[in-house]
Amino acid sequence: MNTRINDYARFVGDECIARIRGLAKDLQGTTLLHVNSTSTGGGVAEMLHRLLPLFSDLGLKTRWEVLSGTPLFFQTTKTMHNALQGKDLQLTAEMKREYEVVNRRNAERMDLTADVVMIHDPQPAPFIVYRPKKKSSWFWRCHIDLSHPNFDLWQFLLKYVKLYDISIFSSHKFVSDFGLLVAIVAPSIDPLAEKNIDLTREQIEAVYTRYEIPRDKPILLQVSRFDIFKDPLGVIEVYNRVKEQCDCRLVLAGGGATDDPEGEAFIAQVREQASCDPQIHILPPQGQTQLTDVEINALQRGAEIIIQKSLREGFALTVTEALWKKKPIVATAVGGIPRQVIDGKTGLLSDSIAGTASKILRLLHDRKLAADLGIAGYNHVRDNFLITRHLEDYLRLMTLITRR
Repeated sequence: MNTRINDYARFVGDECIARIRGLAKDLQGTTLLHVNSTSTGGGVAEMLHRLLPLFSDLGLKTRWEVLSGTPLFFQTTKTMHNALQGKDLQLTAEMKREYEVVNRRNAERMDLTADVVMIHDPQPAPFIVYRPKKKSSWFWRCHIDLSHPNFDLWQFLLKYVKLYDISIFSSHKFVSDFGLLVAIVAPSIDPLAEKNIDLTREQIEAVYTRYEIPRDKPILLQVSRFDIFKDPLGVIEVYNRVKEQCDCRLVLAGGGATDDPEGEAFIAQVREQASCDPQIHILPPQGQTQLTDVEINALQRGAEIIIQKSLREGFALTVTEALWKKKPIVATAVGGIPRQVIDGKTGLLSDSIAGTASKILRLLHDRKLAADLGIAGYNHVRDNFLITRHLEDYLRLMTLITRR
């Protein structure tokens, strides 16, 4: 169900809502186009589903287009994604041609006329080459971790990125001397989305019962797409260390995205690694395509401790969701995670398997610390990472760039 901006006053106050309406007043009738590579799976699609109705409620005329591509195209963009996050990979000449041809075909079939066009991530970056002559503002919104990009791949992408009016990143860590006009905008969660609304104890228990996860011992949970950079295999190693001192269960909950050709093979590897321990639960079970947002919400609310052991991370909305639910979290200090998990204040940070296991054990034995971190984390998200702040940032940028 679509929400309206006034629905958020109970979280952020009337003054914030009035400020957002004031910003939107000067943008009435502005046409806004978003383009990305998938309508389901991952944080980008989730945020767009929640943001677009609010833009429309504020008087902007908003559209969303999604790339269609070949298997080779998505293999290419996955290779780009991995290389931009630090892996030593290269594109072949055939992959570069496919990347450019598929983008050209998509750009030609779409109506790109809009006052503001926001292109998300590397997949549709070449759309800028097909920018209509009509005066407009084009934003490139990067959601991935560019703290250690493969130099050759970044140079290949940069020839497109430099053509945009502004580039938007989730963290200052991802910005080097690129010669770009840059803005920093943190992602957000929607407190009114099914993934974040309050649930009853009965609703939570029903989900654990449905997936045959007993609640007889502490539950450690990581919610993430099954991807090498989310390191679910490393999470299993952490769990193995923790259970030597404290009997517990591990739940790895996630799924894939339509633009990720590696997902099925990787989740099979995770299932194999977990198959020898009945106290490790991999969700969704084989034969089920994905978990619902309410199910993920219930899993998070029912866990004792939430883990985010990412190796690279653009922001990690799963961390934001966990903090919103007042859950103690142990995470790695990569990408945008330290903006959310302030070590010792809103959660605990670690840089190793042994350290992560040690901090989980600390929280399992110190329930007051766990509860205090959870409350502080909730307040931190409320003040910094709700959808209203995200919307306000975008409105300010649109006003600034269109006037410029």
